[in-house]
Amino acid sequence: MKALKPLADLLFSAQVLRHTLLPAALVLWSWGPAWAQKRFTPEAAQVVLPLSAHGIAAGNSALREAERDWRREPKDMALALRYARETFLIGLTEGDLRWLGSTKAALLPWWDAAALPAQGHYLRGLVKQGFHDFQGGLADINAAIALDGQRAEFWSWRFALHLLLSDMAAARQDCDTLGQRFGAGEGQACAAVLLYRSGHAADGAAQLERVAALPEFRDGASQDWLRFHQGEALRAAGQTERAIAVWTQHLAARPRAHSVRLALVELLNAQRRFADARRLASSPNPTDALLVQSLLASQGLGDGETARLAEQVAQRMSGQDLRQEALIERPKLIYLIRHGHDVAVGLALAAENWRSQNDPPDAVLLAEAALKLQQPKAAEPVLAWMARTGYTEPALAALAQQLKAALGRS
Repeated sequence: MKALKPLADLLFSAQVLRHTLLPAALVLWSWGPAWAQKRFTPEAAQVVLPLSAHGIAAGNSALREAERDWRREPKDMALALRYARETFLIGLTEGDLRWLGSTKAALLPWWDAAALPAQGHYLRGLVKQGFHDFQGGLADINAAIALDGQRAEFWSWRFALHLLLSDMAAARQDCDTLGQRFGAGEGQACAAVLLYRSGHAADGAAQLERVAALPEFRDGASQDWLRFHQGEALRAAGQTERAIAVWTQHLAARPRAHSVRLALVELLNAQRRFADARRLASSPNPTDALLVQSLLASQGLGDGETARLAEQVAQRMSGQDLRQEALIERPKLIYLIRHGHDVAVGLALAAENWRSQNDPPDAVLLAEAALKLQQPKAAEPVLAWMARTGYTEPALAALAQQLKAALGRS
């Protein structure tokens, strides 16, 4: 039986895998006074819906119905799990895991329960990892697998967590299991990601292209995930123009593919193609990540819009603080470090983040901040991680050489 299922199912494997390497980009921080470093983990009284909840719900009958039923019977586990599922899916689709607060709200009556159905452990694990409790999230995912080992999405998220924790051997075992239980295509897709995350980017990109042509992966969500990672693998292999071409072509067919759009905008900014980045990032209500990329593009262009966009970012973060919402992590780090709002605070947060989870874009940000402040020792863990996993990409390799030189190791 194929692991891919209709979109109406909870979280079919391809859609979950589409985001398995993105949770680190969407991990939540507080935006507290004076850029406080204390991580935001909401208590029951602090959990709130995003302001856009009702607007989104108005056009989403599944969410509207799930919320209505849950609010009528909040202690009915089946209804709560359905609502939790819908809010989590929206967070992934919209690229905005502030919706995790809504997911947690649904799960609160069972937040400390030792025993849950597999679905309950799974959803609670997703929320825990979103709030940076990776060990707690892994424990719940393991519990879900112990109860029901025939759900591909459970194994997919375990693979993601193992990668974020740099447990490459365990990640490899998860890929093997996906292939054995859910078909060769699932295993090949997982293995391709593992290839580029362990120093074999060109091979990973080639395998992802082959997998994307398989009949079982032709649906839109599967293509979103495969093309995102194909572009990432090409970028890591130094094939920048091919990565841009893959992502541009995919967006022409799937303009709402947020992960692909964001990756393309970030790469265009990195290539100093600021006008193209600005155009692709602009929208009436961009996500935090795209808004910050618009700011960087404007800064690069010197188009006179930088101050206005910086004020928009500040206002959005201030509003989130007042509502006690969490901020998507990487946009904050980019704003602090690359935009230059406060590199010292950015370095402290990047170092704290790295102690919890390891993801390539965060390695680059930590190295950039450490070099800007002439504190290379703060980024030494990145060098150790690169040696241990084999991961490399052109930008990070250049930064690593600078770090080694500054540390007297070249």
